[in-house]
This record gives sequence, structure tokens and C-alpha cells, in this order.
Amino acid sequence: MTWTQAINPLGNLGLSALVDALPIIFLFCALAIWRMKGHLAGLITLALALVLAIGVHGMPGNMAFLTALYGVMTGLFPIGWIVVTAVFLYNLTVKTGQFEIIKDSIASITEDHRLQALLIAFSFGAFLEGAAGFGTPVAITAAMLAGLGFNPLYAAGICLIANTAPVAFGGIGIPIITAGAVTGIDAMAISQMVGRQLPFLSVFVPFWLVFIMAGWKGAMEVMPAILVSGVSFAVAQWFSSNYMTPMLPDILSSLVSIVALVFFLRVWNPKNVWRFADEPPVTLKVKKHSAGAVLKAWSPFIVLTVLISDWGLKSVKAVLDKVSIKIVFSGLDQAIIAGGKPLAVVYNFNWLSAGGTAILIAAIISAMILRVGPGQFLEVFAKTLKDLRFALLTIASVLGFAYVANWSGMTPTLGKAFTVTGTFFPFMAPLLGWLGVFVTGSDTSSNALFCKMQQITAEQIGVNPVLTVAANSSGGVAAKMISPQSLAVGAASTGLVGREGELFRFTVGHSIFFTLIICVITLLQAYVFDWMVPAMAKAAGASASTGATSGGGVTILLLTAAFILLLGLVASRQKGSLEALNGRRSA
Repeated sequence: MTWTQAINPLGNLGLSALVDALPIIFLFCALAIWRMKGHLAGLITLALALVLAIGVHGMPGNMAFLTALYGVMTGLFPIGWIVVTAVFLYNLTVKTGQFEIIKDSIASITEDHRLQALLIAFSFGAFLEGAAGFGTPVAITAAMLAGLGFNPLYAAGICLIANTAPVAFGGIGIPIITAGAVTGIDAMAISQMVGRQLPFLSVFVPFWLVFIMAGWKGAMEVMPAILVSGVSFAVAQWFSSNYMTPMLPDILSSLVSIVALVFFLRVWNPKNVWRFADEPPVTLKVKKHSAGAVLKAWSPFIVLTVLISDWGLKSVKAVLDKVSIKIVFSGLDQAIIAGGKPLAVVYNFNWLSAGGTAILIAAIISAMILRVGPGQFLEVFAKTLKDLRFALLTIASVLGFAYVANWSGMTPTLGKAFTVTGTFFPFMAPLLGWLGVFVTGSDTSSNALFCKMQQITAEQIGVNPVLTVAANSSGGVAAKMISPQSLAVGAASTGLVGREGELFRFTVGHSIFFTLIICVITLLQAYVFDWMVPAMAKAAGASASTGATSGGGVTILLLTAAFILLLGLVASRQKGSLEALNGRRSA
């Protein structure tokens, strides 16, 4: 039995698009207006999509439910598997007290608030976004800055704005991997495209952070440090996203940026130590630690970097993929006719080559280094699963909805409707991603919702879909700072609960400004600098490929750089004790 995908089922494109948009409209209202829990909103959205797929598009019921099941399974593995293992590794460092040493090693480097914003809000925040995500970067960095004497509103606002450049590769590359899974485009191609968009913003953000705090004059005084921070981050982001794997850009870029700025501050410092006028007292106790202690604290993420980069090598992945389990969806495989061709629906359970497995192995090795016993190891893992149970349910339901919408013809109908924007669509593409993240608070969810639509619309107007799919993720990063979830986290971590409106007013202008920058970049790359857009490659299998194109020798270089970073952090502690921080009030 076969069924042909129904596009424009009501015979009127505008009306069909309006009806097919109802699940998305409901999801937006549920999250932004009714403040419904994410997992509940996701489940209802999936149910609504099933009703429309069967009742409006005429999709056979068994096919609709099997499609939803396929999407749910993709949401749980490989996507959910990466989320669980990444947060688990981070939780191990917190449980063992090593994360406090990591925080001290960053906070003790300088007393100048401008440089602290670069190190903590921008670079360290990006590291946390890559390692854990889910609000962790803003919660930790904003609390750190407030503890170091930052005005609470500026502490939260600066960290929200800084958490822009890394979002597309957050949580070990989850947004990019999701975009690849939904569209069938190789995740590495999407990673390369995002890596040719966001570095332009990454160079600019450090300057903008300092400019917001200290004005033009204050920014000019530390311009050498701003350039070192931003350029080093952007270059590493471009290199790792284009030649390694989408799972590493945040971690590598942040480490490179930190080590570059740390070593630069050993030979250069601003004439004045800048601080806020009438700022609150310092409450964060910054302790000194030995080089060995700092190295031990950072070791889980050094191990993670090595394993992820080697795991992504195509030669390694090819060997590991030999033990993959292929699950053919009977009743669905070759049964849906889309674009005149039957869809192959085979679920690829690549349990060994999956990125989450590499992270789990990194966690096991880290447990040995940190001397975590089996009981504590399992306790932390169980707690991680418990804490993420609703997040996993949200991811699974949103992916289930995405696949039902894609295969029933709902997404192609919406994509066809968007072709009315014509050649101007590349400018609009980042705005869709921005809207998705503003409402859902997640670049991953935004990509699941809109990337297939971005792909179909681009193909209709003759633009390489890799560009618009990537633009969905790149545009979405600028909305993270104004999403209700992010505002709530920022307010809670700095004692501003109830003042989320102030934070929104603080960040909304910057959000729109950054989005327009991405819109212009995307438009130029579509028609002027189209050579920057990589060729579209199909994902090999049901889950998106995260294969790297670089050699294993690169990881040795990166490992060496990471060790140098740790030693540099210790060697460059500059009067970082609490007494010194309390004793200076230069403006």
C-alpha cells in the first residue's frame, strides 16, 4: 500500500497554509502566552498535527502514527542521547567539586570588569553552552559576574547578550544535528555554512559587550584585548565547524579564546582598572589552586575534546558504524510518495558511533581521573536522567511533530506558501529562526520546527537550501537573549526575580540588531558571495552525519593547546584573591 503526500490539500494555497500552521500557532501561544510546560505543549502539538495529517491531508492513520514514532525515536536517539551524556559529564564535575575550581581559574585572571566580561560572559559562557546548554551558561556566568561586583542588571544582561555566538553549536552541536535529521542534509554541510555566518558576529560581540558597559572610550582602552578575544574565537569557530565536527565549535572556540586572552594579558594590561560606579560589594570568593588541581578540574573536558574530534573522523566512524542496528519501518518504508519518489524509512541505531556514546566514554574516563566510584557515578547519571525527563519528552514530541508535518505534506505546503517572498526569502530565513527561538527558547526546537520549511522554500526559489537551513539556526541565536526561559534564568541567578521586563528591555534592541546583521549576511551569501555556500550533501542514514574531514593529528595539537591553557590560567593569576578585589575601586 502506498500513499502520495498531499500538498495544498484544500485547493487554496493560502487556506491550506493557514490550516497547516495551526500546530505551530498553538505551540507559540502555549509557550509564550499561556506559559504551558514545554513537554505538555509539545505533546498537544503532536496530537494536533496527527489530526490534521489524517483528517486534512488524508494520510492513513497507521502511517501517521508510525511517522510520529519515527520522529520520537529520532528525538530520543541520537539527539536526546547527546543531551543526556553532555549534561551528565557536566554534572560529574559539579558533584565532585571540580567545577568550582574551573570557575576560580577563570575569575582570578583579572580585576577589570571589561576583561572579566570577555572571559566569563563571552568565552566561559560559550564553553558552558557547548558543554551543557539548557540555560546553564547564563545561570552560572551571570551569578559569577554579580558575585564579582557587577551591577545585577548588567551582569544578567551582558551574559544574555554574550550567549549569542555559541547557541547554534550548543549542547555538543545538538541544533545542527537536529537540522540535519529533519532535512536529510548532511549535518557537516550545515555546520560549515553556520561556520561561515556566525564568525562575523563572533568578532563583533566582544566589542559590543564592552561598549554597552563602558562606552566608546572604555572599549577603545581595551580594544587589543577585545580583538584577541573575538578574533581567536571566530577563527577557531570557523575552523572547527568547517573541518572537524559540529559537536566541537563551542568548546574549542571558547578554550582558544580563553588561552589567547590569558597569554595576552601576561604582556599587556589596560592603564586603568574599570569598575561600575556605586557597584555592590564583592561576594564571590575566588580561591587560588595549584596547577595540578586546575589541570585535574579541566581534564574531563580535555578528554571530551579528544574523543569527540576523533569519533567524528570519517575513517573512525566507518568502522564504528559496522555494528549499527538498522530498523526498517514496515508499513512506512517505501510507502510514502514524496516528490514523485518513495521515501526510504530505515531507523539507524548507530549506538557505538553516536556522539553521545563518545561523551559517555569521556565521562567514564573522567570518573577514573576524578576518582568517582561506581555508586556515585550511577547516582549522578540517574539524577541527570530524572532532571532531563521533561526536556527529553519535549524534544521527542517536537521531533515527532516535525516528521508528521514533513511527511504528511504540511511543511511542503507552508514552504510553498513562503515562496511568495521570492528572491527576498534569504533575508527572511533568519527571522523564522529568530521567531522560533524567541518562543521555544531553544535553537534545537526552532530547527525542528522550521528547517524543513526553509529547505523546501529555498529549493522552490532556486537557492541552495543549505544556506537557509543554516540561517534558521544562525538567526535563532539572536533570540536566545529575549526568550522568556532565558530571561527567567538570568533574573533568578542575579536576584532580579520579578524584573524580567527590565531584562527584556535591556536586551531586545540588541537582539533585533544582531538578527538584522545575520539577515544581511544571508542575503549577500545567497546572491553576491554564493561561493561561500557549501554543496548540499545528503545525510548517510536516518541520523545526520557528524563526520569530520580533518586528520587525527589536529586533536593532538588541540590537546596540547588545552594543557597550555590550564597552565597559563594558573601562571597568570593576577591579584585574584577576595581581598584584592574588595580593595580596589578604580573607575
